[in-house]
Amino acid sequence: QVQLVESGGGLVQPGGSLRLSCAASGSIFSINAMGWYRQAPGKQRELVATLTTSGSRNYADSVKGRFTISRDNAEYTVALQMNSLKPEDTAVYYCNVGGVWTITGDHGTDYWGKGTLVTVSS
Repeated sequence: QVQLVESGGGLVQPGGSLRLSCAASGSIFSINAMGWYRQAPGKQRELVATLTTSGSRNYADSVKGRFTISRDNAEYTVALQMNSLKPEDTAVYYCNVGGVWTITGDHGTDYWGKGTLVTVSS
């Protein structure tokens, strides 16, 4: 019922920047939060950054001061500006949309994008 489209991943050198974007589409009535998670090879998926409709932001300690999350409420989009990238940032990044309510049956459902690969290497 809700589709997430992610873009912006790619290969970048250490110290470089990338901007990820995620757009949600469907019969969406409201969303409580949007954010980004990541999963490196052989690792568990972990939180990167989240932004709630109340304006609360949460960042993983490893990305504080380097990453910035933002949201376009009207268009149900979320972006992650990633600066000063490090090799340890290499992972598949997943967009997450939490607490989705639709007129077609979603009552607080969480949705995940298919992921976009970010590789930081020289």
